[in-house]
Amino acid sequence: MMKKIPLMWKILTGLVLGILWGLIALSIGLEKFTYDWIKPWGTIFINLLKLIAVPLVFVSLVVGISTISEISRLTRIGLRTIALFLTTSLIAVLIGLFLVHIINPGSAFSEEKQTELKQKYYQDTNPKEKPAGTQQEKSPLQLLVDMVPDNIIQAASDNTRMLQVIFFAIIFAVSLVLLPHGKVSVVKYFFAGLNEVIMKLIDIIMVTAPFGVFALISSLVVDFSGDVDLFAALGLYSITYITGMFLLILLFYPLVTGLFAGTGILGFMRAILPAQMVAFTTSSSAATLPVTKEQVENELGVSQKISGFVLPIGVTINMDGTSCYLAIAVVFVAQVFGIPLDLVDQLTILLMALLVSIGAPGIPSGSIIMLTAIMASVDLPAAGLALIIGVDRPLDMLRTVVNITGDSTVAVLVAKAEGELKPQSTNAFVSTRKKD
Repeated sequence: MMKKIPLMWKILTGLVLGILWGLIALSIGLEKFTYDWIKPWGTIFINLLKLIAVPLVFVSLVVGISTISEISRLTRIGLRTIALFLTTSLIAVLIGLFLVHIINPGSAFSEEKQTELKQKYYQDTNPKEKPAGTQQEKSPLQLLVDMVPDNIIQAASDNTRMLQVIFFAIIFAVSLVLLPHGKVSVVKYFFAGLNEVIMKLIDIIMVTAPFGVFALISSLVVDFSGDVDLFAALGLYSITYITGMFLLILLFYPLVTGLFAGTGILGFMRAILPAQMVAFTTSSSAATLPVTKEQVENELGVSQKISGFVLPIGVTINMDGTSCYLAIAVVFVAQVFGIPLDLVDQLTILLMALLVSIGAPGIPSGSIIMLTAIMASVDLPAAGLALIIGVDRPLDMLRTVVNITGDSTVAVLVAKAEGELKPQSTNAFVSTRKKD
């Protein structure tokens, strides 16, 4: 029986074949054939991603937030856990934004090429550029005003108003949490089932990903005229991404646990390494949960009470790696196409990367659809997805490592605050310095 080829290798094959076809098309004059007969399949793939974006964000957020109903019983621990999750995710987004602006991976393209691409893919006038004068007259709180929809049906029909969908999803889910389970159990079961349907839809859409990647990247290579700058930009993007992930894994989390929980930096890294290896190979926080729980309890000294509460919630709503990735990817696409992002755009990216990561599906490459939603919100051309999708799957493995390490960090911090961090004989890494 033949072994099934993983989707990652199929997508990478589509990427390589797309690059080769683009170069061949340029050399033998098949540019028009590529535009007429190949590029449309890439457009169809992008439309499929857009199609599922709104229902995915809404349902995932409702399911993710409504699963933390235990907070009503463990208010102090629950609120502390959520606050720490949001804090680490916010820092991850800021790290991503900082790196992508400092390294500027999209700068591999000349200004002339960026102008050409902007005119080609960004023909519609940016709504934010039209009222240049009126923008300055708006209140500093305009972003908050724009987050609250006056008609949720209209908001859901427009991908550029995703923040309004997120706002409604959050207050809807919070209402589910606050009501007695008996009164809303049917609603929760409905959304849980709907979530499963959407996950299956994503599986179906991702089956077409290799063909979509082939079509998108081949047309982009033709657009870039085989310019080596395209590959230089992708290399710089990958370096930026990997740098962000390793800053979180090797510096941020160990330092935080060391400063606030007394764990040694190297000790923390050694303790969580087995879970990180499983996360890297499976690309699934949920599949890694048993190993993460064992390492956090036995090696870091977190009580079962805390780990049993914090880690499952973290698997559902804490996606630091995804938050960092979304920030880097969106700004990178803007840089490649020479599209300036103003302060409102940057705040929108920050907020959406923070919020949609809560509902990011726990499946390989599921965050690509979240990326589609953020790009639409800041009016970036969907064609930029071609640059991201081709290299996303291998990099996705690092995101999972960051996600489970962030969950473990929060578990340690909550345990320390609650007096549930136990130095023990098996816990060789927790600082046991004697008081003077």
